Amino acid sequence: MYEVKALKTHVFFVDKNVDELNSCPQVKQAAAYLQRGELVAFPTETVYGLGANAMSTAAVENIFVAKGRPSDNPLIVHIATTEQLHDIACDIPSVAYTLMDHFWPGPLTLVLPTKDAVSPRVTAGLNTVAVRMPNHPIALALIKASGLPIAAPSANRSGRPSPTTAKHVLDDLDGRIAAVVDGGATGVGVESTVIDCTSAIPTILRPGGVTKEEIERVIGAVDIDRALVEKEAVPKSPGMKYTHYAPKAPLVVVYGSPSFLQQVVNEKRASGFTVGVLTTEERRDTYEADVVIACGRRSDLRTVAKQLYDALRAFDETHVHFIYSEAFPNEGIGVAIMNRLLKAAGYQQMMEK
Repeated sequence: MYEVKALKTHVFFVDKNVDELNSCPQVKQAAAYLQRGELVAFPTETVYGLGANAMSTAAVENIFVAKGRPSDNPLIVHIATTEQLHDIACDIPSVAYTLMDHFWPGPLTLVLPTKDAVSPRVTAGLNTVAVRMPNHPIALALIKASGLPIAAPSANRSGRPSPTTAKHVLDDLDGRIAAVVDGGATGVGVESTVIDCTSAIPTILRPGGVTKEEIERVIGAVDIDRALVEKEAVPKSPGMKYTHYAPKAPLVVVYGSPSFLQQVVNEKRASGFTVGVLTTEERRDTYEADVVIACGRRSDLRTVAKQLYDALRAFDETHVHFIYSEAFPNEGIGVAIMNRLLKAAGYQQMMEK
């Protein structure tokens, strides 16, 4: 079993803009940890991932222990070449190749029939495997240097907001993992979109960095997993089965006007509680609360997605008793934003009448 208390977490600083990352000494050292079955956190274009050799059950076990992640929750495998894909997946449908051509490398995960080479701890015993090729030079260099497919959920303690900086990783996992490759802040901010390519009609299991509209422009109509619209349905996607993304204080998503949200805040503060508000740059000065944190621009929801987890973690430094967040348009990347917000809130929400 993984001895989390005995570890010293090494930090390797790597500039993603330098040439010849494949020969970078820090990348090679981090890859050596992976080859020895250790855990290494690394940046992708979405969030930081916590990597382990996807073919080693012993290595993958370490992920679940370090994160405190439920063992029936499957993991996404990260690859750097299409040759690696054929080592871990089989009977790949043509629609999957079309999606790869358009979106790889990038924030799109494909669920495909698995080969036995992948540890059953990665697939949670299913006959499918979730695979993606990240669009980040450090991630690709690390995977290539290791020579392994890398199983990597987000590099945070289970249930916490996903990490978009190395500091976030260390806040949660310092002393519990072997190393972190610090490549600066990530880009997209929310995790990859997961789409099941084994169903008759491709089905989105988790909204993320590639929108439904972008996918449908490439392959036509897709289905949406029931679990995304029905609270009681059992999700099929990695990272969607349990409560996630939550800050320490209770979070409530508020649908309605700014004046309604302000009324909710006033009532809670009148009862003696310290209250935080999650809003956008356009409305930063609209609210009177103990803490107001702006998360991107409402006019550009991609900026909200990029800053969401950082904003949720920022509340943990303020010691507020309650957090109230504006709701966002449930379209485009807003679907992923609202999915993460509602899960972070445990689906606690208020609506203006």
